[in-house]
Amino acid sequence: MKARDIPVTLPHPALPGADWADCFETRVAQPGLTAEAAARRAFERMPKWVDGLMLLRNLMVRPFGLQGDPDAAAAGVPRVGMFPMLSTEPGETVLGFDDRHLDFRIVVQTEALGNQQTAVRMMTLIKRHNSLGRVYLAVIMPFHKLIVKSTLSRI
Repeated sequence: MKARDIPVTLPHPALPGADWADCFETRVAQPGLTAEAAARRAFERMPKWVDGLMLLRNLMVRPFGLQGDPDAAAAGVPRVGMFPMLSTEPGETVLGFDDRHLDFRIVVQTEALGNQQTAVRMMTLIKRHNSLGRVYLAVIMPFHKLIVKSTLSRI
C-alpha cells in the first residue's frame, strides 16, 4: 500500500523541543502488529541504496564533528537497525539520538483497525540546534522522504 502524509502537531512528547516534523502512514493486513515489530521490519535490513547513502553521509559529516557512527551513538542501548531504541510499548516505539547539530526521534506507532488491518505511522521529529542543523536537514530532505516511504513499504 502507498504511504500517505499525516499532519503532526508540535510539541510532541517524544521530543518536546522539536521544531520540525513529518509523518507517513500505511495500512497492512497484519492484525496485532506491535510498534517494535513494525520498526524492526522497517529498519533491520535496509536496502543497499540506503546503506550507500548512509555511508556517504557518515563520511561527509565527520569533518564537522557530527556523529557518523551509529555504534557509538547506541553504545549500551538496545537498537533497531542502526537506531538506538529509547522506549517501546506495544503501540509506540521511539528511536533516535541527540547530536551537536540536531536531535531526532523516529516514532513508530501502530493502531489496530477493525478490518484485520493495522495502521502503521512513522513520524520523524527534529530539534535543530544551529544553522548547521538547518542546512543538514535541507540537504537530506529529498532522501529522507524516499527512505521513509521505502521503509514503510517493507512492513
